Amino acid sequence: MTLSRVCYDCGARTNAPVARCDCGEPMWLETDPEGFDWDDCSDEPGMWRYESLLPISRPGGIADAAGGTPLVTDAAIDAFAGTNVHLKLEGEHPTGSFKDRGSALGIAAVAAGLAGDGSAVGTVSHGNMAMSTAAFAAAADLPCVVFVPDDIPSERLAVIDQFDPSLVTVAGEYGRLYDETLRLGTEHGIVFLNSDVPLRVEGQKTTALEICEAFAPDVPDAIVLPVSSGGHASGVWKALRELHEAGAIADVPKLYFVQAAACAPIAEAFDAGADEVTSVVAGETIAYSIANADPPSGTRALRAARETGGAVIAVSDDEIRAAQHALAVDAGITVETSSATALAGTKRVVEEGTIDPSDHVAAVLTGTGLKEASTAGSPTSGDHVELPALGEYLTEFTGHAD
Repeated sequence: MTLSRVCYDCGARTNAPVARCDCGEPMWLETDPEGFDWDDCSDEPGMWRYESLLPISRPGGIADAAGGTPLVTDAAIDAFAGTNVHLKLEGEHPTGSFKDRGSALGIAAVAAGLAGDGSAVGTVSHGNMAMSTAAFAAAADLPCVVFVPDDIPSERLAVIDQFDPSLVTVAGEYGRLYDETLRLGTEHGIVFLNSDVPLRVEGQKTTALEICEAFAPDVPDAIVLPVSSGGHASGVWKALRELHEAGAIADVPKLYFVQAAACAPIAEAFDAGADEVTSVVAGETIAYSIANADPPSGTRALRAARETGGAVIAVSDDEIRAAQHALAVDAGITVETSSATALAGTKRVVEEGTIDPSDHVAAVLTGTGLKEASTAGSPTSGDHVELPALGEYLTEFTGHAD
């Protein structure tokens, strides 16, 4: 079986297992959604119910846990954002983020010999994709090498290391590291499942498939998600294009992508009316895992936002903290700071009048906060009580005596 690739920009096609077109833009896998209807969804678990829209069949094992994440609502979050918010809980995945969708499909393709001549896998990541790739590679018994920036938080290193990959911290420009691994991977027989390569994008498009099926026969007015490399954004856009082409959805939701203000090259290009995204100098932000100064699929994400009538916006660290806090104390959901940008961005566009209070918005919470203790804020000292005084304490706590 050959997995054909097509450039979203110039339309060039190839059967070679490449990630980039000769024109410089990223490729994605060529699929034929013609005739797809929601009735075509199978009874397979998770994202594999959309097998007819995916390039490979369900491999079983841990891949069965990819996808199928909850879409929930909470009145307090609606009040916070000022509109009807449907929260997509991607932190429910085995390694706690949406990256498991792309890892499940990509690793399965490599194991089945559908990803070229590589017999090992690798990735470049700030954390989530490294954990995910290492975990799914371990389950498939594939050698795995992971390159991470040398400023990655120590708690993330420990989580990645438990899957026993070859874990390497690298000093140097992150964007160059991304490009170098794709180039060197072909020389060394390693399939690098980096953030926006075609196989990963195919897995990540299932986020939008699940959202749209949940709203069928309608669609949400908008989908809001964090953007870093542009890979997830590309997958969501690809899914919407395929569903619309097939006639499974009549309207295409607006796509809003959110970046941290300290590192927002795609948002800056959107605001400037530019046709392409150019690299920036990254500033400090608590949303470090989306602080990508040179996003490889930035221009593709830019086009996705424009073609769907959406936007790319940048939110401050204060807005991110407020959204993260609201999710925790109002909805009982812990998310990483980068994930909280989805809710912060939703609130912002409502305040700006771009989204109406009566609209229905799917906000994709891309990852759990359980791996990110360093950004959760300093804990309060709490109270202390002697055992005999418990009753007195609880009386004060509840505001009434027994």
